[in-house]
Amino acid sequence: MSFFPELARLCSDVKFYGVGGDLLEAEGMELLYHLKDFSSMGFSEVIHKIPFYFKALKKLEEEVIRRGTKTAIVVDFQDFNLRLARRLSKRGVKVLYYVAPQAWVWKAKRAETLSQVTHTLFTILPFEKEWFGSRGVKQIKSIPHPLMLTYQDQLSSLPPKPFGVWGNKLKILLLPGSRKFEVYNLLPEFIKAIRILRKTMSIEVHLVRVAHINPDFYDLYQNDIDVFYDSEELTLAMKECHISLAASGTVTLSTGLFELPTIVCYKADLLNVFIFNNFINYKGPISLTNIIHNKIIFPEFIQNEVDPARLASIIRTWTLNEKIYNELKSTLRETKNLLSGEQFSVPEYMARVIHE
Repeated sequence: MSFFPELARLCSDVKFYGVGGDLLEAEGMELLYHLKDFSSMGFSEVIHKIPFYFKALKKLEEEVIRRGTKTAIVVDFQDFNLRLARRLSKRGVKVLYYVAPQAWVWKAKRAETLSQVTHTLFTILPFEKEWFGSRGVKQIKSIPHPLMLTYQDQLSSLPPKPFGVWGNKLKILLLPGSRKFEVYNLLPEFIKAIRILRKTMSIEVHLVRVAHINPDFYDLYQNDIDVFYDSEELTLAMKECHISLAASGTVTLSTGLFELPTIVCYKADLLNVFIFNNFINYKGPISLTNIIHNKIIFPEFIQNEVDPARLASIIRTWTLNEKIYNELKSTLRETKNLLSGEQFSVPEYMARVIHE
């Protein structure tokens, strides 16, 4: 919560407590639970933590009652926070929901719940304000996407990458994900695509590693990878490279903001695929860059569609067809404008609500 330090300053008479991480604790927030207690990856892990989540819901509600809390700020984690918001609103608590859950993907009926339990809903994608408003949510504030704040300095000085900037050496960035199943499923396919391309092209391969993945797995492909980065060096990697192969996730919005042409891939375990195919009605694009543009900018491949030969073919097309490349880059330049949000101060707004 990047707004918290300023909010705490504006509300020096207010005691903040709840669920947070080390940074919030350092800013003076009392942690009842640490964020790491809530972490889970995929549906299968969530199932095992259900008893913990219900225990946490009960404890947080009890603390709200005991302390006489009047305002709650809930951040992300939609399944848990929607339940918490419902409980707290019944206690007369004003709920500031930051940021809107992706109900347009999971369950549109959740918009009705939000209209009943939230004081204000904060949205970060360009179409969400109208989408939630048309479904009964009355108080909505559109804010810049958090990545816009994270990258605001770097985005003002992106290096130009016109067609042919790669000269005799194309730099390809591999972003196989942060979860074990993503990296183990996708990195081998990405490397196969690289080996196909190297038969006819001069390529320099860059890879962003994540610390919790066994380094021995990355080492299996050390002869194929020329430059390694740590997660904290993602910005440097995106500025340096010309094209990317990436796992679906927030990073594909990062590559969109950095105007880095990207092919998006996703391969999940069988349980998650079954649940997605049978219980989720969303049929649109999976990449956030494509979602906010409302069209396919980045090619997307899911499960068995992740074919190294197809990935290699698209990269060849981008490097050989100037018209296609320039159209792609032109569209990507609009990404920042779509995520700019309304011009107002989030901490000042929240402070006013808290002091009402």
